[in-house]
Amino acid sequence: MLLILFAFSVGCLRPEVNAEDATLTDIVVTNTQDYLLVFFTVINCFTPEMKTAIDNGIDTAFTFIIKLYEVRGLWWDRKIADVRVKHQIQYDNLKKVYGVKLEERSDKVTYVEDFEEAKNLMSEIVGLRVSGLHKIQDGKRYQVRMRAELDKIRLPLYLHYVFFFLSLWDFKTDWYTVDFRY
Repeated sequence: MLLILFAFSVGCLRPEVNAEDATLTDIVVTNTQDYLLVFFTVINCFTPEMKTAIDNGIDTAFTFIIKLYEVRGLWWDRKIADVRVKHQIQYDNLKKVYGVKLEERSDKVTYVEDFEEAKNLMSEIVGLRVSGLHKIQDGKRYQVRMRAELDKIRLPLYLHYVFFFLSLWDFKTDWYTVDFRY
């Protein structure tokens, strides 16, 4: 009976992150004269509970992982690039603004008053340089693999023992791949 009650209580505390899994959409791999670039958006990555936590001062961060491989038939694929960038959001209660820090934009903090605008900044990768084109050869097959992760929420001192259910907010999207021939 106690085991059933425990299972029920843990199920009730679990946030609805899995109700709509976070996914990557609008994926574009393109190039400039010198660089290979990626664009994509993460959807379903914020829950109402996460917004409440952010509004109460808990910093939240997403890490985006992008890897570029040369696809080689019978051999293991050769890794050309492994890029990780972080987006962080923090709410300033005094100024009533969200500060969004985007690592790929030189860690410049952008302040916005609207949470929807902050969500858009947090969940979009726009023109991220994956690799220089000098590392890519004509006629070869390549693959870009990407995913997004919500970093573990870190609370001060021993509060993480009191608010243990925050660890259930950790998510990772599936790996998404784009194959191309250069």
